[in-house]
Amino acid sequence: MEPQYVSTPFGRRSMTLGMLASQESASRIDADASVDKWKIFRALCEAKSMIGVSDRALAVLNALLTFYPKNEIAEANGFVVFPSNEQLSLRTHGMAGTTLRRNLAMLVEAGLIIRRDSPNGKRFARRNGEGGLGEAFGFSLAPLLVRAREIEAQAAQVLADKLEWKRLRERMSLCRRDIAKLIEIALEEEIAGEWIEMQQHFNRLSASLPRRPSTAEIRSLLTDLEAFRELIVKTLESKTKAEKTDANDSQNGRHIHNSNPHPISELEPSFETKQGAKPEEEPRPWREPQSFPLAMVLQACPEIVAYGPGGGIGSWRDLMVAAVVVRSTLGVSPSAYQQACDVMGPENAATVIACILERGGHINSAGGYLRDLTRRAERGEFSLGPMLMALMRANGPMARKTG
Repeated sequence: MEPQYVSTPFGRRSMTLGMLASQESASRIDADASVDKWKIFRALCEAKSMIGVSDRALAVLNALLTFYPKNEIAEANGFVVFPSNEQLSLRTHGMAGTTLRRNLAMLVEAGLIIRRDSPNGKRFARRNGEGGLGEAFGFSLAPLLVRAREIEAQAAQVLADKLEWKRLRERMSLCRRDIAKLIEIALEEEIAGEWIEMQQHFNRLSASLPRRPSTAEIRSLLTDLEAFRELIVKTLESKTKAEKTDANDSQNGRHIHNSNPHPISELEPSFETKQGAKPEEEPRPWREPQSFPLAMVLQACPEIVAYGPGGGIGSWRDLMVAAVVVRSTLGVSPSAYQQACDVMGPENAATVIACILERGGHINSAGGYLRDLTRRAERGEFSLGPMLMALMRANGPMARKTG
C-alpha cells in the first residue's frame, strides 16, 4: 500500500495511522455534540502523561484554543482555527518558531488536532456568500470533541492514581513513625532483643525507597514495613509476657505448681521422670504460641512458595500444607514435626520448616535440627524472631535490590 502524504509548509510529510484514525473519527461527529474547550483542556493537562504530550505542547494548544471564537467546540461553530505562526508565537509568550512547529507536530501525532492545509500551505479562511466564514485551512479541533469522554476518563484515572499514591505515602509515613517509636521504647526500657539489628534493618528499608517512588514501589515497601512492624510488636509482646511470667514464677512458683491439677510431666512427655523422683529443674509453664505475619514469613522464606497448593501460598493453611510436603522432602519424621506443632503451634512449626528449607545448605540433619529447636522452645529458650530477622536481611528488599 502506497503511503499517504499531507502537504505542509515544510514539504510532504507521511501520514501516520494515528492521523488517519483521527481524521476518520472527526468525519463522524454527531451534529449536536459539543464540549467546553477549557474543561477539556484542563482534563488534558491532568492526563498529559497518559496521552503523551509535553507542557510546551499544551501551551501551544492553549494558544490555539484562544483563537476559537466560542467556548463550546461544536460543528455549528466550525472546528478550524487558522492563526499564523507569528500570532501563535505571541500567545505562547515568544516561543521560538522551531519549537512552535515541533510542538504543533506533537499535537498532531497525539491525535489532538488535525492539519487542514491549503494548497499553498498558508492558513486562512474564505468568506461565504453571506459574509460568514466558509472553507478554512489551519488546524481542526474536532479530535478534542471526538475524544472528550476518553480524555476525561484518563484524567479521572490519573487523579485516582495521585490520590492512591498520596494515601500509600501517608500510610508509609505513619508505619515508619510507629517502627521508630517502638524500637526507641525497646531501647529505652532495655527490653531484651536484637534491637540494634532491627534498627539497622529499618534504616536499610527506609534507604531503599527512591527519591521519587512510583505507586508500585511504595506499595512494595509498605508491605515490608508493615510486616516488620508486626514482627516488632510480636517481639515486644512476647518479651513483656515472658518477663511478667518469670517474675510471677519467681514469687509464686510453688503455689502455681501445686495448684495445677495436671502436672507438666503429664502434658509434655520429655519431662517425665521415674516414679517418686524429683525433677532437677522445674520446667516453665507452656504458653500459647503466637505466629508472625504471613507476609513477613514469605518475604523471609520465598523458596517454600513453590511447594504451596497450585505453586502459591495465600493463607496460613496453604503454608501448613506446603510445610508437610517440605517436611517429607527434608527427611523430617512425622513424629518430630508433630512434636514441633504441639510445642510451637502449627503456624510457627510450619514457619520453622520454611526457615530450614531456606537454610538447607547449612543444616546437616533437618530432623535433628527441628527436634533441638523444639526442645529449646519447650524450655523457653527459642524465639522465631531472630531467625526470621536473619532471613529477612538475606532475602528482603535490600538484598533483592543489590543481588
